[in-house]
Amino acid sequence: MFINHELINQLLKEAKFATTKDINDVLDKANKREKLDYKDIAILLEMEDKSQLDRLFKIAGEIKNEIYGNRVVLFAPLYVSNYCVNECAYCGYKCSNKFNRKKLTMDEVRKEVKILEKMGHKRLALEAGEDPHNCSIDYILECLDAIYSTSNDNGSIRRANVNIAATTVENYKKLKEKGIGTYILFQETYHKPTYIRQHGNSIKNDYYYHLTAFDRAMEAGVDDVGAGVLFGLANPKFEVLGLMMHNAHLEENFGVGFHTISFPRLKPAEGMTLEDYPHLVDDFMFKKIVAITRLAVPFTGIIMSTRESGEMRRELLKYGVSQVSAGSNTGVGGYKEEEEGRNVDQFKLEDHRTPIQILKELISDGYIPSYCTACYRMGRTGDRFMSLAKSGQIHNVCTPNALTTLKEFLLDYGDEELIAMGDELIAKEIAKIERVDIKDIVSNNMVALSKGERDLYL
Repeated sequence: MFINHELINQLLKEAKFATTKDINDVLDKANKREKLDYKDIAILLEMEDKSQLDRLFKIAGEIKNEIYGNRVVLFAPLYVSNYCVNECAYCGYKCSNKFNRKKLTMDEVRKEVKILEKMGHKRLALEAGEDPHNCSIDYILECLDAIYSTSNDNGSIRRANVNIAATTVENYKKLKEKGIGTYILFQETYHKPTYIRQHGNSIKNDYYYHLTAFDRAMEAGVDDVGAGVLFGLANPKFEVLGLMMHNAHLEENFGVGFHTISFPRLKPAEGMTLEDYPHLVDDFMFKKIVAITRLAVPFTGIIMSTRESGEMRRELLKYGVSQVSAGSNTGVGGYKEEEEGRNVDQFKLEDHRTPIQILKELISDGYIPSYCTACYRMGRTGDRFMSLAKSGQIHNVCTPNALTTLKEFLLDYGDEELIAMGDELIAKEIAKIERVDIKDIVSNNMVALSKGERDLYL
């Protein structure tokens, strides 16, 4: 088993005796951009001193900026079914919760997609509960066809990531053939006793099968995978080391680790109470583990959803987060029904701002909101993406595309204030680009977009 519980517990036990010098030595190592080992990560997890924490955040922010620059990718979830046969204690979809279950028809999927596209989204994360009868792999494949075949006057969804239950190699091959982006699956918790306790009488309650889902996905050719745990189920320090061991396992066996890591915290949901969970992660620990993760896996995207408040997401963008959701709804058919009635959401959201409101804040803070999906569409996935990121060349690919997709958004959806803010940012960013050929590409993109010739570039 590549999640070595005994080793994790031993590392955390020893790290409790870490001295100020020990912590500073690890921070020095990170500052030199040297790879951290499990012991280093465990030591950082014990950090409490404010000056050391400030240094941690500073280094994490510098690393993020070196790799990702000031680009922030935006996306939205699309929940297509809340049928579920599992009894996950923490989840609003669990089978013992009595509400009218729903799955979208293909016409309803297309309506949801049109609403999301009208918000400006080009990248979705398809989400569904686990029910082999009511939400089979064939249904998911049909949903993907509906998503990719639906368009508005201003375009269509260019990338659909998929977050569905662990499945077989053959089913992952089918997803790959449909042109999915990243396959997303949260382990929920790497602590096996907690995993078994939390999942009760469920087909999901097979720790090893769930844990090895990415192995099967990689074997099937899906080389972009997105991981995460639900922080609050078990000791968060254990979870961070579990994530690192899982990432190392994939790198050793398939040559590439996680494309993204998500950081959901346990939130109130129907049929559960937070009082039953002694490992809830407070804001202090949450900020620390995001920054430590950025040091530990510097080239991995970090996702922060609307589970978190706008204030928390704004702060974490400074030292770790590179992707955020915007305008999210976690109800099945929720985008259409948002103002029409009650949805059974999977969990409570904290950031209810519209995409335009979020873009205005991002631009005010100096970020380039990006709707780019070019790497996926051009085959820059898996180790090909990572080789660009590790060589430092990803800026030359991503910055022009980020600026182009921002301009596209401004033309299609921007209000007067956003257009003025966005155009000013684009002009400043073009002026900062040193390579003449890249600058010409960006400038030509802007001219083409202003003439409506976006298909030449997007």
